Amino acid sequence: MNAALQLRQNILDELEFEPSVNAAHIGVTVERGTVTLSGHVASYAEKTAAVAATRRVRGIQAIADEIEVRYASDKKTADDEIAKRAVDILGWDTLVPSGSIQVMVRDGWVTLSGNIDWFYQKKTAEEDVRKLSGVRGVINNIEIRPHVKAGDIKGKIEDALKRHAEVEAKGIRVTVRDNDRVLLEGKVGTWNEKNAVESAAWSAAGVRFVEDRIIVG
Repeated sequence: MNAALQLRQNILDELEFEPSVNAAHIGVTVERGTVTLSGHVASYAEKTAAVAATRRVRGIQAIADEIEVRYASDKKTADDEIAKRAVDILGWDTLVPSGSIQVMVRDGWVTLSGNIDWFYQKKTAEEDVRKLSGVRGVINNIEIRPHVKAGDIKGKIEDALKRHAEVEAKGIRVTVRDNDRVLLEGKVGTWNEKNAVESAAWSAAGVRFVEDRIIVG
């Protein structure tokens, strides 16, 4: 079996192994390290789980996500009901600042906006909403308020990388532009390591944008 076919089989096996994903309706193609996922799933949460499972497989350089979210006609949820549930679940989550997030829903697509201080709050809000039934996708337009200097951000990210057990910090270059935009460059061995580096960058206070140019190989 050639490398592309073996990689495709490994992805199919991982999707089959993931309990939150019905792999029967997902198609996988591989070309030069780029994986295309197609087919359909029953929820947006299942779609994100399928992509996450694919990322766990060694040897992937890029993923093109073309999976559709399809609901049975009797399971569709009205936009106003989705919006109410989204507001409720954000209000219940103590990690999300009260009243800081605005919600708009159209055709099952949820758009989040507002201003917060930390990336984890932005990520938590999206994770809360994408679990809701009827959601077809989430557009996260939440802004992070900058309140630190570029030198502080760069230092904190580099220190975090040195502390991280999964990351070889010497191979990563960190550049900060406009006090809040981070550029990551270098090469790592796995997607888990790549994700760990990006997570470390987002964990620094004041970061509003991360451009991840790290190569997996």
